[in-house]
Amino acid sequence: MDTEREPVRVVIVDDDQLVRMALRLVIDGEPDLTVVAEAADGNAAITVADEQRPDVVLMDVRMPGRDGLSATRELLTRPAPPRVLVLTTFDSDDLVLGALRAGALGFVLKDTPPPRILDAVRTVAEGNPVLSPAATARVIAAATGPHSSAARGSAREAARKKLSALTERELDTARAVADGLGNPQIAERLHISVATVKAHTSSLFAKLAVENRVQIALLVRDAEE
Repeated sequence: MDTEREPVRVVIVDDDQLVRMALRLVIDGEPDLTVVAEAADGNAAITVADEQRPDVVLMDVRMPGRDGLSATRELLTRPAPPRVLVLTTFDSDDLVLGALRAGALGFVLKDTPPPRILDAVRTVAEGNPVLSPAATARVIAAATGPHSSAARGSAREAARKKLSALTERELDTARAVADGLGNPQIAERLHISVATVKAHTSSLFAKLAVENRVQIALLVRDAEE
């Protein structure tokens, strides 16, 4: 019996045709990855993603017409949404945090070496978050830097309101997710089964209206600011 896994199906979204061509050449050169479609803006990205049902969408941010963050939010309303990996030239605080809050599972800069971009696609395809070093620095700076206290206060209030809907055990699970623990580690910390952890996590997605564990972590961090 053939036990080989199907290649990860990728859609490339970028308004620069040369960038799309270069990414296609790199991705299609890997036996475990395949590009199934391309799009030049956010609206086209939604159309081709609905048609092709990819595993991963490589999403640019700034494009004519519908931008990548808006398209990401729309894609993640689908019943079985793809994982979104933002690939962009820009690494401002607003873009990094905006992409993660929109539901993107990863953020990588276009000047990242191709092997690392390929690794990021594979990581996101498995449902795990990935951030470039520059993006990680932006997230840390945004969380700890002397930015607008009013903005931080507003985010803190909104996050605490969302978390107040959780049971005590769900809140413990959310905090463990924010600490970067996987399901087995959360089960060990809380002295519950992995199946129970999965049930709590599913409840977190529904109650907090989030799409992935990165968004859960961001909410917990905001609430504890």
